[in-house]
Amino acid sequence: DLGVDIELSDAVQRIRLEHPEVKVVVVTSAWDKVFCAGANIRMLGKSTHPFKVNFCKYTNETRLAIEDSSRFSGIRWIAALNGICAGGGYELALACDEIYLVDDNNSAVSLPEVPLLGVLPGTGGLTRLVDKRKVRRDLADVFCTLAEGVKGKRAVEWNLIDGTFAKSKFQEKVTERAKELEASLPARDTSGGPGLSLEPIQVELGEEAWVYEHVRVELDRAGRVATLTIQGPSGAQPKTGADYLAKGCEAWAIAACRQLDDALIRLRFNELEVGLIKLQTRGDAEALLQVERDLLEDQGHWLSREIMAFWARTLRRIDLMARSLFAIVDQESCMAGVFLEMALAADRIYALENDEQPVRIAVGPWSNGTLPMSHGPTRLQVRFLADPTKADRLATEQPILTTKEAYELGLTTFLFDDIDWDDELRIAIEERASLSPDALTGLEASLRFAGPETCDSKIFGRLSAWQNWIFIRPNATGEEGALVRYGNPEPARFDWRRT
Repeated sequence: DLGVDIELSDAVQRIRLEHPEVKVVVVTSAWDKVFCAGANIRMLGKSTHPFKVNFCKYTNETRLAIEDSSRFSGIRWIAALNGICAGGGYELALACDEIYLVDDNNSAVSLPEVPLLGVLPGTGGLTRLVDKRKVRRDLADVFCTLAEGVKGKRAVEWNLIDGTFAKSKFQEKVTERAKELEASLPARDTSGGPGLSLEPIQVELGEEAWVYEHVRVELDRAGRVATLTIQGPSGAQPKTGADYLAKGCEAWAIAACRQLDDALIRLRFNELEVGLIKLQTRGDAEALLQVERDLLEDQGHWLSREIMAFWARTLRRIDLMARSLFAIVDQESCMAGVFLEMALAADRIYALENDEQPVRIAVGPWSNGTLPMSHGPTRLQVRFLADPTKADRLATEQPILTTKEAYELGLTTFLFDDIDWDDELRIAIEERASLSPDALTGLEASLRFAGPETCDSKIFGRLSAWQNWIFIRPNATGEEGALVRYGNPEPARFDWRRT
């Protein structure tokens, strides 16, 4: 259930930031004969529709964090399936680099959601089968309709797993493989001793506002609007990874990212009727850009790389928010670097024009590939698909622009002067909040990821849409649906029409 994945997500984060010496992670079960039977089905059956969808999305983001640590940080993950591995359990295994199953004549891997529950594997199992493990389409079709799953030798032949070990030697063989893998990997940079210690995030959760040190969320529940304001760095900041180790998790680049990530998750799960998030930025643009330059210059240090990767993951969570996002560039804005990337993740950018005191927008060094979207390209590249040279030029030159210049280049959506600013914003926000949330979710998800596809983007673009729809169909969640009747004596009753 959600509690398990919150802990798993935290563990993945701590491995990356607290334990730079780790090269191989073995994921296994403390239970004999059961690796993981998947999601808590009765919990899902009784949950609201939004919770089901958000649960699947959050769980898959954790799987993506595992894959990101392998791809970006060089950590290898081994799934040691010491028992039955079904549904979400096998999807967790699929996120790992290698999968080994105990050979005990009983244990199998399976994705039984279609035959047993009338839904789809919720965290990317279908896509990872064919895109990541390259399982043949026909074999994947058979596998996903076999409730009992596939065991041992056949699972290896179909490439569902990488190998099997006898029960009597399972732990020994998994350990042996982990040591082999560890020995084949380059040493990780652990200079400076142990990693960070991630202390609990401090937040004051009020009825109308959530207040962190660097982030503030104001809630207008009647208007179904949240205003998320993030504050840039102030005062002396660490210059190198070693400096960040000395400073700890209180350093702005780490603390602000953790707080932003926490606020996004709270909005996603706890404020379901908030349909529009206004993104605002505050602070010193030059101080923010200097933090980015210093981390980029020191990317040879493991912690500098991990901090930038953490910001990339958090911005991808913004991309995937099922909420309308309007970025506001006003007189007080700090629209530079990673804060500009946040704005480019929004559905629209509203900018203020002030000839007497021009508002500035600065493209930063991280916009040149440090913060890729889920499907690979940068947000500048997605914005200027019709003119790739413009994206390349902005990323290379990293100019500081007035909002008028930014508008003329296509970096902002609208440009208003002081006279029209308040009225135009109010009307735009009220209009957006009046539209169907279901239609907006489909609209935004379809428009945000222009360009090529990857395994990650397929999982969110296709799975999220289909799972969202299937979860409200009577065949799954009606009174006689498979998800509701799971575990009961009466079988599900289906409406057999294909739609």
